[in-house]
Amino acid sequence: MPRKKPYSEKQKKLQLKEKRKKKQNSENDSDEGSNQEENDKVGSSSKVEEDVPPAQSLQQQSSHSTKTLDPNRYRLQFLQESNASLKKKRELGRQILHPVSELELELCEDDSEPYINIAKRPPWHYNCSSAELQKTETKYFQEYVEKIFAEHDLNKLSYFELNLETWRQLWRVLEMSDIVLIIVDIRYPMLHFSPALYNHVVNDLGKHAVLILNKVDMVPPELVIAWKEHFLLKYPKLHIACFTSYPKEAITNIIPGKAKKKRNRGGRFAINMGARELLEICESIVQKKVDLSSWRHKIESENEASAFNEKKYKNGVLTIGCTGYPNVGKSSLLNGLKGEKVVSVSKTPGHTKHFQTIFITPTVKLCDCPGLVFPSKCEKALQVLAGIYPISQVREPFSAVRYLCERVNIVNILHLQHPDPPTKEWSPYDICEAFAIKRGMITAKAGRPDIHRSANLILRMGLDGRLCLALRPPGFTQNRDIWKEHQETRGLIEKLSKYRSSVMESSDGSDGEFDSDKDENENETSSDEEDIKMTTKNPFALLCDD
Repeated sequence: MPRKKPYSEKQKKLQLKEKRKKKQNSENDSDEGSNQEENDKVGSSSKVEEDVPPAQSLQQQSSHSTKTLDPNRYRLQFLQESNASLKKKRELGRQILHPVSELELELCEDDSEPYINIAKRPPWHYNCSSAELQKTETKYFQEYVEKIFAEHDLNKLSYFELNLETWRQLWRVLEMSDIVLIIVDIRYPMLHFSPALYNHVVNDLGKHAVLILNKVDMVPPELVIAWKEHFLLKYPKLHIACFTSYPKEAITNIIPGKAKKKRNRGGRFAINMGARELLEICESIVQKKVDLSSWRHKIESENEASAFNEKKYKNGVLTIGCTGYPNVGKSSLLNGLKGEKVVSVSKTPGHTKHFQTIFITPTVKLCDCPGLVFPSKCEKALQVLAGIYPISQVREPFSAVRYLCERVNIVNILHLQHPDPPTKEWSPYDICEAFAIKRGMITAKAGRPDIHRSANLILRMGLDGRLCLALRPPGFTQNRDIWKEHQETRGLIEKLSKYRSSVMESSDGSDGEFDSDKDENENETSSDEEDIKMTTKNPFALLCDD
């Protein structure tokens, strides 16, 4: 028998690569009826096939195992922007910035234009087989997406979730919950609040909705109260509670000239500020139909807490569903309500893949839903700044940098020097280039300033809150002094101070970190605090310089 012809290591690697590729193709062929392939077909009907670009899958993971679990089953899926659109945005990135007035920060929905409805689970019954149910849901969701594409201009539509599996998680959570929490980031509440979801929960399902204004330590207290009153006036059936999971120096006590630091994520999970407020809301809803004394005892023993519920108090248990966009702090809220780490958290959108339930007490159950982006017509640049779209996968970051720079005086905050000294006017490209030079970010081959890397870092600083951008309700700018003297504003300041003091005392100054997925630019961003100088006690003065 002749000897085998020897070949190099490079050829061996290519051979193994080919084997893995064939194996993956065979697995995909055998799974033609799977949910994932059904999702890939969404939005590809003959009616809109020519006009609608394909869906872009984010957070793609490679899988070489023979397990039936697909790691990409719950990955984010957004509509992919065309190359022509991206080219146009890159060209706009070289145009001069035009700072906007403070009034431009006041953002509200357009009542003259109806909101876009969310996908609702089609009717079903227990006699349906699994295959029939999946087929019905897939057909319904495909028609739902096709209708949106047919009725709305694709250029005006925001990013929204095209993965049916993620919508199924929301449907399950809404079905099993008695009380539904709608969690929003207080910096962008109108972006994160879906009127369609509120209408579906309150009117269609007949359940109670509680709006959680999360991360209230990141904005002035008067802004929190102004947003609270705005939502109560517009949505009278809405219950509202203010939360923060991480203690921090009170916003009104920021020392001028000192860097604005990252939020302190202590190693010990303190129960959230606002848990008692949520308990009182739940007690008023359940009317002693569920024994919540154990929850109250937990709050009193640890000086704070919270809860969630499923069916109509099934087995005497209150199930509270936790819904919201990615990166609004749902998982952190659960950890804070529990008082310990029970779910992992990350800055990466889509980190939570599947809904999960946690018992706070024997009679109170929390149900965490993966972050879901609802269809709307908000600006895509604002969605990037709010952490809805993964910053690491943004193909064109300069439009988001423009949106931020026109509302926050980044040049003064970061002490940037124009790369072209005779020129005094700035563009997004100029800001990214100046920041790259300041931080020593240079491309490996050409030795030029790495503007894409610096742009991503600027966006991450905006997401962390170190570049202070927060939208305002209508009329806030004109009536700011009135809101500062509001009775609830003073109460919130007192709550924040007490909460921070109690948590700092119990943590003994520990500085642990519990993020399961550390930011890829953690080393870069750790020293950015030196660049961000607060020139006033009110950080909103940084939003626009006259």
